[in-house]
Amino acid sequence: MIGRKEEYRALRELFESPESQFVAVYGRRRVGKTYLIREAFDYRFDFQHTGIYGASRSEQLQEFRESLISAGLEKCPVPKTWNEAFHILSRFIESKPKDGNKKVIFIDELPWMDTTRSNFVRALDHFWNGWATTRKDIILIICGSATSWIINNVIMNYGGLHNRLTKQIFLEPFNLKECKAYCEANDLGYSMAQILEAYMALGGIPYYWSFMKRGNSVAQNFDNIFFSERGALSHEFDALYKSLFKKPKKHIAIIHALATKKKGLERGEILKATKLSDNEAFSTALKELEQCGFIRKYTALGKKTKEAVYQLMDNYTLFYFDFISQNENGNPNFWTSNIASSLHSGWAGRAFERVCLQHVPQIKRALGFSAVICNAHSWQCHADGNHGGSQIDLVLDRNDDTINLCEIKYCNGEYLITKDEDLKIKNRKNALIAETGTKKGVLITMITTYGLVKNPYAHDIHCQVTMEDLFQ
Repeated sequence: MIGRKEEYRALRELFESPESQFVAVYGRRRVGKTYLIREAFDYRFDFQHTGIYGASRSEQLQEFRESLISAGLEKCPVPKTWNEAFHILSRFIESKPKDGNKKVIFIDELPWMDTTRSNFVRALDHFWNGWATTRKDIILIICGSATSWIINNVIMNYGGLHNRLTKQIFLEPFNLKECKAYCEANDLGYSMAQILEAYMALGGIPYYWSFMKRGNSVAQNFDNIFFSERGALSHEFDALYKSLFKKPKKHIAIIHALATKKKGLERGEILKATKLSDNEAFSTALKELEQCGFIRKYTALGKKTKEAVYQLMDNYTLFYFDFISQNENGNPNFWTSNIASSLHSGWAGRAFERVCLQHVPQIKRALGFSAVICNAHSWQCHADGNHGGSQIDLVLDRNDDTINLCEIKYCNGEYLITKDEDLKIKNRKNALIAETGTKKGVLITMITTYGLVKNPYAHDIHCQVTMEDLFQ
């Protein structure tokens, strides 16, 4: 198993607990939650069930009955309510021998089971509090890609399920190091630069990486999975958001707006761009997108909380807008046709910035301040009478009285800092200091793929981070 060692160990340790355990495993769609759980429990469950996307309550209950029969319950009526369904499940578990072994119940895609007016959460609450906690041998594992549902209805539940989880596991996407290990385990034969480029489109989603076929270059694989007539990920965008949110129209509108601004937008700017109403539903959509990891919210140095910026962070979504949606003529070789174009270079620059934001711990380690707390964000100021407008790719605002002003450059070789570029970087530093009034020391930092061409202007750079550091 690539990565996931801590999560795997946490699940295996459940067998050693003297009490019943209630565990939630959640994270982005296709991140490997189900695979992790099945591997940790060696595919052996006393009962397992998977919710059905878009099904009615009666269809969900019918399928729950089928899962009970598959688990060994010979005579089982179709339950009329979720309370009845969980009562049948509890009696089935009670019929098993009391042999001292844990009884493992795994319910996958649990959020899909909570249909309108089904009282599902209340029934789950009663099943755990009224039955499972009266025993010491139950391991109840719930799982789902609708991260916001699990957070709002289970983790942050203020009713009967409040503080009832004994463990929660948020499964993060792979980082670059783990994707490199995946490529090596599957003998894909890719260089570090090729893995980075693939990561900029696929992110750290194991399911997406599973379509990268041995013997094909990254370019060949991209044409096959994104742009061929039946490409495995050519229609993933619609499926991704519709499977996570019951009413995804607002979520998709927000994503569309954020895709146009790599630095992100403030709340008011999103409202203006989407023409959505400023109400609780809009706030909920923003929060849910953030909980699911598609966007991030940050407050830049020198800005007020109400000036917080929302930024698109999902690699596949960025790739979809920059490439897949641009393939209007259905060219099956759209990627290779544009690999040397300005379309590719523009996407690569933006995507590499996202990858760096996703690997701030690795950047901190490379710069030697892993233990120091810092706030990571982009920064910009508008032109006024004193200075021109300025944008900074990444600011690491550290608690040790230091700021790393990071310039991020994606390049196929060593990056050359010219006289003009050197002046622009110094002006950005001066603008940051003047606009924020910071008294901290400011270190100019370059994050590049292969480092810098050695020239007099390279000596003005205080710190360097390369692609190789991101893989550590």
